[in-house]
This record gives sequence, C-alpha cells and structure tokens, in this order.
Amino acid sequence: MRNSKRIEGIAFDWAGTLTPWHTIDVPDTWLQVARAIDGDDAPAIADRLLCAERELLTRCREEHVSATLDQVFQAAGVASGPEVLDAYRLAWEEHTFLDPAGVRVLRALRERGLTIGVLSNTLWPADWHREIFERDGVLELIDAAVYSSEVPWTKPHPRIFANMTSAMGITDPALCAFVGDRLFEDIYGAREAGMPAIWVPHSVIPEEELGSGTAEPDATVVSLQELPELIDAWNNA
Repeated sequence: MRNSKRIEGIAFDWAGTLTPWHTIDVPDTWLQVARAIDGDDAPAIADRLLCAERELLTRCREEHVSATLDQVFQAAGVASGPEVLDAYRLAWEEHTFLDPAGVRVLRALRERGLTIGVLSNTLWPADWHREIFERDGVLELIDAAVYSSEVPWTKPHPRIFANMTSAMGITDPALCAFVGDRLFEDIYGAREAGMPAIWVPHSVIPEEELGSGTAEPDATVVSLQELPELIDAWNNA
C-alpha cells in the first residue's frame, strides 16, 4: 500500500501510457524501412533488421541494459542515412500521437503544482521524443525526461527510476508517483524503486514481453483522465 506522503511529482511511461496502445506489425515497419534502402533486397534486409532489434530488446528485458536504434542498424550490417531514418520515422509516426486526453490531464496535474516527468524504455534518441511532445503541444508541460537510449539501464532497473526522480528534483521517491501500462517494467520497477505505482491496464502486452515477477499497483485507472482525481484523493486523505 502507498504510504501517506503527499505526492509532489508524477512520472509517465510513454508508449502505451501517454500514447494509446497499438498492436503494431513490426515486420511490416522494417519492410517499409528496407524498401528505402534497397527495393530489390528489401525482404532480406528487413529480416536482418528485425532479428537485430529482437535480440537487443530481449537483452533489454532480461538484463535491463539499454540499446539504441543505431545499434540495431549496426548489428544488422545496414547503413542508416537520413533517408533511411526518415522512412523509419514515417513508418512509426501513426503510433506516436498522444492520448487525446493527454494535454488536458497534464495541464490539470501541472495546475495542482505537480512536477511532471517521462521515463521511457526506447531505442530512439531523446531529440525524437522532444519533437513528438512539441508536435503534440505538451513539451512545455514536461519538466524532465529520461530515456533508456541515453543511459545504461532499462526499466525495471532501479537506477533508471532514480535518474528520473533526480531529474525531476525529487529527493524522496515516495513523493513521486509513476504511471505505466506494464506490470513488470513499470509497476514492479517503480515499487522496487520506492515510488507509488499507478497501472493503466489498457495494453495487450505480447507474452514474450511480459517479463518475470509479479507486481501489485498502488492504484489502477482505466484512463489517464482519472489521474487528477486520484492524486487529489491521495493528497487530501
């Protein structure tokens, strides 16, 4: 159970939490990228990229060490020039848009004086995420962001959660709630780091990505819109 300390900050997972859950045809996205490299050899290139990505993401999940998109291309033996990266971003763009309630919810939390953070397991560089938040009109509402691509760890490693609270200027993790859609990386990780954990169970996590261990959230919400009321209830208890 969550302790009685007043919540001063709230940090969010990105994909599947701040963005709605999408079931993505990952092989097809790599095929789109491969066509920008070599149309004749696209299926073989896409297979190499997919295998390299899966291997690195498995390491991220099992060993909690980070990886980058550059490492995917390097492991597949594929050059990643500007045109290739543009094709990659275009293939993923439809899956990057903020939850329609997101701007309202983040503004409501900011109006309550909360510090807002984002903590994401991602292969993408930080600049890409900043551009997405700017496009969606919430960049000014995010006080700090930590991306696994920029540090040595992935969730649920406690060090990455400590990085998050430190970047938010919060010295006691019990004062910072974490919101995520994955029980292992987000909820288990946050609880192990001493943070109250809020689960948004609207994502269909593939079995191979479930991770090990179990976790009990401090609260469950069906949508982001419930968060301001939940924080009010916690802070006024």
